[in-house]
This record gives sequence, C-alpha cells and structure tokens, in this order.
Amino acid sequence: MKKNYIGLWSLLAVALAVIIVISCLDHPSVFGVELRSSGIADKLTAAREPEIAAEEAAAADSAVEAKPEKIELDTAAQNILIIGDSMLEGLNPRLAAYAKKNGHTLHSVIWYSSTTKYFGESDTLRVFIKKYNPSFIFLSLGGNELFVRDIIEQRDKFVKKILADIGDIPYLWIGPPNWKKDTGINELVQKNVPKGNFFLSDGMHFDRQKDGAHPTHASAALWMDSIARWMPLHGSHPIRMEFPDEPKGRPAEVVVLQPLK
Repeated sequence: MKKNYIGLWSLLAVALAVIIVISCLDHPSVFGVELRSSGIADKLTAAREPEIAAEEAAAADSAVEAKPEKIELDTAAQNILIIGDSMLEGLNPRLAAYAKKNGHTLHSVIWYSSTTKYFGESDTLRVFIKKYNPSFIFLSLGGNELFVRDIIEQRDKFVKKILADIGDIPYLWIGPPNWKKDTGINELVQKNVPKGNFFLSDGMHFDRQKDGAHPTHASAALWMDSIARWMPLHGSHPIRMEFPDEPKGRPAEVVVLQPLK
C-alpha cells in the first residue's frame, strides 16, 4: 500500500514541476496547442521584488552619501606668502617652481627657531600680511615644538592668536615632519584648524640632513609635491598647483628673521 502512495506522490511532484517550468515560458505550447500562463512563476517571484528594490535603493542612497563634496578650484593667480620656521629652506625652492608654473607670486619669511609662542606673542604675522597682502598663506610651524611638555595647555592660546591674525585669508598649515613621536603639537593644531586647512606631515618618510631633523632638499621637494597633490582633493581652498616644468625656483622675495635671544 505504501509503495502505491509513494508512486502517486512522485507522479504529482513531477506534474507540478512540469507546470512550473511551463509557467516560466512567455508563450508555452504542448503538441501545437498554445497554453496560457498559470502565473505561478509571477507569484513566486513577486514577493522578492520589493525586497530587492529596497536593497538597490538603499545602496544607491549610500553611494550618494559617500560621494565627496567637490571643492571648487581657485584658478586665479595668487599672491602667496609662505611663513614659518627653518623648514622653509627645503620647501621654498619647490614651492617657487609651482608658483612660476601656475602664475603665482611667492614671498617667503623664514623665522629661524620660531614656534607658535614666537608668533603668538608678536605682531610678526600681521606685519607681513600687511606688507604682502597675500591671497593665500602657507604656514610651516611646529618643528621646534615636538617635545614641549603640556603643549596643548601651554600653546593653545598662541595657535588661536595665529589663526586670528590670518583671519579670513585662505591658508594651509603644514604640519612638522616628525622624526620622533611628538607630545601633542599636531593634535593641538588639528584641534584648532578647520578641516582642509591642515596638512599632517607626521607619518611620511623623509630623508634627513645630518642634524636628523630637517629633510634633505630632495626629500623636501617630494614633501611639497605631496602637498600639491593633496590640496585639490582635501584642501578647503585649493589653488592652481600644476606640476612644474623645473625642479626648483626662487621666491620673489625672501626675508630672514633671526631667533629670539
């Protein structure tokens, strides 16, 4: 008796499979007779369609949210001021080459051994902003403050003063090329500077001069190249920085300030 039931159920299963296959065809026919679709295939797949559509919509929304905001490139010729500590010795020649290639004018002020405290307690930055009336400022500062104790508490007011002196002029603060872990200078600047206005140099590879701190001129040129590539994608106010034809150049003017006694 059980064998009869097993045979019957097998026959029914085969018949159901045949019906489902025929249902999936657009215009099925058997022995020349065209059959109408039963709609079984539509019913089996209909329940999945809203779910798939929802997943695709969610993926599309995610892609829109992940798309970075495009920052408009300032194509105008710039009057650039680069000011800061002795790291400018390496950055100046390469930045001057970029300036020449892109129609900018570059003025440089090197204040040897300077710190955020130097600038924060003086009117030096304001004086040179008034003198050159820059449309863009590069500030390279922090290399002499890698190991200051309690630097966030000690120097926060000076960083704020520097930013107040810059005001609404577009700028980029170039972080120091760390040769050892610092005590917080990079964290301090990042805390105060808006996103897109600080280039973190810590973590990059540098070939160093004999003092173990300053990058060689060749390494500093690559440093400047990295900054130039970074600006269009991440800078808050990217300017024209097309790759120069010449390896180095000269600023229109270089002012050298001696360390404070």
